[in-house]
Amino acid sequence: MVKVEEGQFVNIDGIKTFYIKKGKGHPVLLIHGGAPGACTFVSWRSNIDWFANNGFAVYAFDQPGFGKTDNADDFSMEYRYRHTKAFIEKMGLERFHMVANSQGAYIAFKIALEDERTGRLVSTGSGTVAPKGSAESQAQAKVHGEQLREYKPSRENIKNMTMKTLFNKELVDDDLVETRFQMSIGKNYEAQLKRKKAAPPEPIIEELPTLKTKTLLIWGANDHGVAIERGLLLFQLIPDAEFHVFNQCGHWCQWDQKDRFHAIVNSFLKDSV
Repeated sequence: MVKVEEGQFVNIDGIKTFYIKKGKGHPVLLIHGGAPGACTFVSWRSNIDWFANNGFAVYAFDQPGFGKTDNADDFSMEYRYRHTKAFIEKMGLERFHMVANSQGAYIAFKIALEDERTGRLVSTGSGTVAPKGSAESQAQAKVHGEQLREYKPSRENIKNMTMKTLFNKELVDDDLVETRFQMSIGKNYEAQLKRKKAAPPEPIIEELPTLKTKTLLIWGANDHGVAIERGLLLFQLIPDAEFHVFNQCGHWCQWDQKDRFHAIVNSFLKDSV
């Protein structure tokens, strides 16, 4: 499993930004979500080494206000998107795939809509991008969103949140709980509070039918926050997409169904190389 000591820092738009670069091959950018404690070392800790050992150059970074990256003055999703674009430029990536989880998919889709250097896009369970769906799906999303926004740091609270994030409860061990807790306190909790007041992201749903990037959507059948229905609606909007649903899987497909996730993503990305 990747270690946090393998990471390094780079200045992106004046922000001290933490990232891990590992492996050789076609560049793959890993973009984490926006829940409390989300960051490279939590969201992708079970995946970075796998990508690096299977012919990819992994670029996994912490967005502003998350993980070990400093806070910015702007706490909006739009700034996180601009910061990601600046990271890509700083790394000198000429052609790259993107694998994004949850809120991170908004950033990935927006880049893919604008940047022809995008190879392929993998997205898991993103309520930020997917259509709202039925009243039932909207109610489910509302409860989930409120729980994330109202999080107050404690080990008990982060454990309960992670138990809802993942279907396979045995994965929620003391190490994961402690790591996610440490990534949810201090300047990251301050950022969480300030994100509540930030401007919402600009809608991109009407642009998705113009997306030229081949896209793989992966959804957990047991996702507490984003219903399968919404994934299917998103799939129907994208011209060149595949849609996979994992049973016994929550919001972090890359954790709950790690081996199957790796197999499907590997086949999808390698097919383009």
